[in-house]
Amino acid sequence: MPTDKTAPLGIPVSLALDVDDVAMIRVLGVHDRVLAEVEREFPDLTIHARGNRITIEGDRSRAEEAMSVVEELISLAKTGVQLSNSEVVQTARIARESDHEASRVLGQPIVSRGGRTIRPKTLGQARYVESIDHNTIVFGIGPAGTGKTYLAMAKAVAALERKEVDRIILTRPAVEAGERLGFLPGTLSEKIDPYLRPLFDALHEMMNPELVPKLLASGTVEVAPLAYMRGRTLNNSFIVLDEAQNTTPEQMKMFLTRLGFDSKMVITGDITQIDVPGGHSGLRKVVDILEGIDGISFQRLGADDIVRHKLVSDIVDAYAKYDESKGTK
Repeated sequence: MPTDKTAPLGIPVSLALDVDDVAMIRVLGVHDRVLAEVEREFPDLTIHARGNRITIEGDRSRAEEAMSVVEELISLAKTGVQLSNSEVVQTARIARESDHEASRVLGQPIVSRGGRTIRPKTLGQARYVESIDHNTIVFGIGPAGTGKTYLAMAKAVAALERKEVDRIILTRPAVEAGERLGFLPGTLSEKIDPYLRPLFDALHEMMNPELVPKLLASGTVEVAPLAYMRGRTLNNSFIVLDEAQNTTPEQMKMFLTRLGFDSKMVITGDITQIDVPGGHSGLRKVVDILEGIDGISFQRLGADDIVRHKLVSDIVDAYAKYDESKGTK
């Protein structure tokens, strides 16, 4: 347990935490990289690791905050999370901005394969995943890199594995399905494949690659353009619509009315990346039409939820500020 926490605020303290061997190895990381990331998050503190003891010295309130981050990292490690810089950054952010426990937020597995576990990595992602559990239709809206499609697909795979649904349907609009697509060589299937390839790639990461062709052949998993949804009623299914910002309002209405019994829908998109001709996005319009209806949830992810390189968050923030200064949406 941490020691020396009785000094008044503003007075330097020295806090110490004894850690068992396995947890210490995980918290330190290769070449102490994990602990070094903690030091970068708290540059005003002095952090030492000696034997099985971690010592934090500096201002009391900051030292206590840093110690809570270390304790949460230990808890995360014990749940099997492979700690990286991302977990340190997000744990520190959760410690600063909410009363949630990072180990509870970030330590909830969705699906595992080959020793790799997919789980939320930010507070926003955790709320998004929780919303999928408690609603029939969920809209995940946010910039690239926030995990909105990847986590939705993971939830779909988990639901299929638990036999909560009979099939998974993954779809996205083929924006170029008009004139320009006709100039591409090959059959219709070959022309459409590039639009669906990201969904296939993610599917192979989450499921046994040898099993995927069998599931596709049997119809248990379907990956198809949005146009293929017309005229159908989708029962006992987990349906994911990706790149929904590129639907027209008519396509969005068509898709949503395919919902059948015992099914769940997740619609993902980024309203700052609209490619649909004329810019009339079905995703942008549906927010005004459906927000507030029971069973439908709109989850907005932002730059803080981006789990790619830190520069991606900075780029997204910079574009948002630029658009705001120009008065654009």
